[in-house]
Amino acid sequence: MRYVAVATDYDNTLAVDGRVDRKTIAALERLIQSGRKIILVTGRRLPDILDVFPEIGLCERVVADNGGLLYRPATREHTMLAPPIPPAFIDELRRRQVPELSFGNSIVGTVRPHEVTLLEVIRDLGLELQVIFNRDSVMVVPSGINKAGGLVAALQEIGLSPRNVVAIGDAENDHALLNQCEYAVAVANAVPTLKDIADWVTVGTAGQGVAEVIDELVAHDLTASPFSSSRRNVLIGMRRTGEEVSIPTTGLNLLLAGSSGSGKSTLATGILERVIEQGYQICVIDPEGDYEGFAGAVMFGTPQRGPGMTEILTALESPDTNLVVNLVGLPLQDRPAFFLALLPALQERRAKSGRPHWILVDETHHLLPRDWQPVQAVLAKDLTGMVYVTVHPDHVAKSVLLAVDVVVALGDDPAGTIAGFCRTLGLPLPKVESTSLDHGEAVFWDRRSTDSPSTLRIAPCEADRRRHRRKYAEGELPEDRSFFFRGPDNLLNLRAHNLILFMQLAEGVDEKTWLHHLRQGDYSQWMSGGIKDSHLADTVRRIEQQPSISAERSRQLIRSAIEERYTVPATGV
Repeated sequence: MRYVAVATDYDNTLAVDGRVDRKTIAALERLIQSGRKIILVTGRRLPDILDVFPEIGLCERVVADNGGLLYRPATREHTMLAPPIPPAFIDELRRRQVPELSFGNSIVGTVRPHEVTLLEVIRDLGLELQVIFNRDSVMVVPSGINKAGGLVAALQEIGLSPRNVVAIGDAENDHALLNQCEYAVAVANAVPTLKDIADWVTVGTAGQGVAEVIDELVAHDLTASPFSSSRRNVLIGMRRTGEEVSIPTTGLNLLLAGSSGSGKSTLATGILERVIEQGYQICVIDPEGDYEGFAGAVMFGTPQRGPGMTEILTALESPDTNLVVNLVGLPLQDRPAFFLALLPALQERRAKSGRPHWILVDETHHLLPRDWQPVQAVLAKDLTGMVYVTVHPDHVAKSVLLAVDVVVALGDDPAGTIAGFCRTLGLPLPKVESTSLDHGEAVFWDRRSTDSPSTLRIAPCEADRRRHRRKYAEGELPEDRSFFFRGPDNLLNLRAHNLILFMQLAEGVDEKTWLHHLRQGDYSQWMSGGIKDSHLADTVRRIEQQPSISAERSRQLIRSAIEERYTVPATGV
């Protein structure tokens, strides 16, 4: 189950004229029976919503005051999510006789066209408040408070991710809510601007539209066309023409194949980084410890001890926790068995919570080998969000390859890699460019498309940038990319093969030597050509071009520029 909860607005969405009809209540009950949850997200004050919606117990959580209050119907407890409205603001509105005022702890309401008065009072009192519109209603809440923030607080309490939530709304104040969630629905009576950002506009208005969504969720989990949608994408790389190549964040499986050292880990790491940035949860199965130290993930298992099934599944209960399951501590022959026990447990968890959203299986040819027969008992037919990484795609179980939607081939023989994939499945071989790949390039083939495989440059990952920065800070560059302090008369031959050594030598060389290279622009040329950091080179060039700058001052500024951009040991200089 991908969508495990519905977050819906109340007025003109769930309700008509403030009341929810019996057919809509029945639809909400069907949703709950399917194992999903309801979260009510409204601009109304909590006492008002309790008065008009007696079936509020159907809701797992209620976000009221347009995001300023979180209510738990089961226990009748609430938590304030926003500071109170300053009394001076309320007093001034009363003094100016603003009509139809309503007050909550963190919200003040009135109607159009009195937003002008509200803005004037906010300005005159110098308050950090914001005005929000809901059709003819006008609300004032503390700055930064909205329905999206209230929903996130509710989801954190019940252990769900916004990437598994459908949002439904009708008015201007629902924009943040719909943008926060994985799937956005506008009912037929919604304002045009909300319809513009929605993945689906219902045929029915208000409660009828909500019932439409629920029926499709219960029947197909929004997987049937035209309701299936992915508003987010993951960048893979750029074609030689400069065109970006991306894949949807949901609904497909990816194969990364190529020889050792071809860049599979760099590509896989970049994909995982970008997936995490968009709020998806990942689980990496790492048989050889290649993802040790992956930023943003918790590692289970060490070279001395294998991971535990219970600790993995417990960690996945938090939607904000990303995992690397390191199998190095297990005997080589036991790693496939552990994985084959873990994978059904991950799928069972997905059926309940929709997570983890992405599962990466490194060394797939070892964990799901070609001669392994009962693969169908472990891999669900509708299993997606899988990234398979392998040196030998033709050594991977056929059932796994059949489920692959996108192939990315790297290394010296991408055409051969794709040919091996096709032979295994008995597929006709697509036309693959015969050109050799440069370092950092790959061949991308979307099997769902009629386009031929194409060459692209892999989008860099942050982890790779950090590795390069460490190399330039502490490693050893070849002689032709090192910097040499020689001086105006070529009497010196002091080689700096990294940035730390450069800064150490810079502190020790005489002023005449330092200024000689500075005035020739040698430092910025080295940053550009040797370090290959155009940003740092530009900064240093501006320092070099400052007229009459002293040796001491220029040394200090260049050292600061390097230290700001690169992480170096505290004892480096």
